[in-house]
Amino acid sequence: MAQKDLYGVLGVSKDASQDEIKKAYRKLSKKYHPDLNKAPDAAEKFKEVQDAYDVLGDKQKRQNYDQYGSADGAQGGFGGFGGGQAGGFGGGGFGGGGGFDDIFNQFFGGGGQRNPNAPRPGRDLQYQMNLTFEEAIFGKKTKITYTREAQCHTCGGNGAKPGTSPVTCHQCGGSGYVTTVTNTPLGRMQSQQPCPVCHGTGQEIKEKCPTCGGSGHEEQRHEVEVTIPAGVDDGQQMRLQGQGESGTNGGGYGDLFIIFQVTPSKDFRRDGTEIYFDQPISFIQAALGDDVQVKTVHGDVKLKVPAGTQGGTTFRLRGKGAPRLRGNGNGDEHVTVKVVTPKNLNKGQRDALRAFAKASGENVSGTGKGNLFDKMRDKFNE
Repeated sequence: MAQKDLYGVLGVSKDASQDEIKKAYRKLSKKYHPDLNKAPDAAEKFKEVQDAYDVLGDKQKRQNYDQYGSADGAQGGFGGFGGGQAGGFGGGGFGGGGGFDDIFNQFFGGGGQRNPNAPRPGRDLQYQMNLTFEEAIFGKKTKITYTREAQCHTCGGNGAKPGTSPVTCHQCGGSGYVTTVTNTPLGRMQSQQPCPVCHGTGQEIKEKCPTCGGSGHEEQRHEVEVTIPAGVDDGQQMRLQGQGESGTNGGGYGDLFIIFQVTPSKDFRRDGTEIYFDQPISFIQAALGDDVQVKTVHGDVKLKVPAGTQGGTTFRLRGKGAPRLRGNGNGDEHVTVKVVTPKNLNKGQRDALRAFAKASGENVSGTGKGNLFDKMRDKFNE
């Protein structure tokens, strides 16, 4: 029988980080926990998730699984004795039930099991916040509301009916695991599996909480005030400690990660703390020079355009960019002048330009005659 792909059980890739594996395990164990999921196959799937995480959640066991086990079922390393379920180390199984991890632990003294009663922190959450360009520049205070798994207000998180308490599991004695002995070609081998009574928690709940059904958690509509610092940028994130989901066995709440999505500005472009702006000027302003009003995120300022400025010239307005998140002051604004060529000239403007061309020694054909309206207007103005 082909062994199970432990990565596939958790729904992660083979190059997933330990943190990604842990998050996948938390999500699936909550989904298939028999106290929360009444589907006929929930307990079996819960056990598969537990077994997969027992291996992939331990760096040494995962390394050995990657080396000696195979996700496509090919035998390798020390595998290949009989059928059985893939367990522990993810090998092909020796006889019935004992996985290679259990045999390896017998020979080399494996790392032991997790304490089922140890506090475990809650799951981290993500929240996407949309900001205008100006809100990202200057920051703001706002309130956000989202749904999270919170500690049950009725039982305080222990899952038991008020007035009662969880008791030590009679099957596993509180360890969360039961030991089975299996006859193998190498002799009698011991293996440990999650307890079928408490499902690895080490505790039994005789009378379940009427609010949470014994899970210790309830869905909550949660509101929190957020102070967005000035200068955040598109794609950046901010961490709010303790605003994620509630933990188990007295573990703290996870964190909330706010990811910012900034709407682009119709006037400005931004690169970090630097802001870029295109300023249109006329040919006359470029040739003779002028003081022009330039828009910045901090308000309009005066920019001196020297005589003879060429189109595409960029000027720097110091301190008129975005605030620095981890420093003092602002970046700069870069203003690029765009010389605008008039599309429609009246007679006086054309005559003036012809005179300018003549004075410059240029021979310009002046093929642009303007439209009928321009000609009629020029005739009227003569």
